[in-house]
Amino acid sequence: MAVGTVRYWAAARAAAGVAEEPFEAATLGELVKKITPRNEELARVLRRSSFLVDGEPAGTRDPDTIVLSDGVTVEVLPPFAGG
Repeated sequence: MAVGTVRYWAAARAAAGVAEEPFEAATLGELVKKITPRNEELARVLRRSSFLVDGEPAGTRDPDTIVLSDGVTVEVLPPFAGG
């Protein structure tokens, strides 16, 4: 079980109600499952978001296969408007 920080950006921050918070989870999939039930708006944003794990894009990999390490920072990046 890793202990780290999840950072929310833009619409994810608005939906979560905080800019960042600590978490405990073994994988990215477990983290998403833990934070999704909070509210429907956050769940909706997370379904469309991409994730950075210590600055590295999670991409299209299965979140349950992305193992998190202690001290990790996971950033939640919702789709951004503009270019």
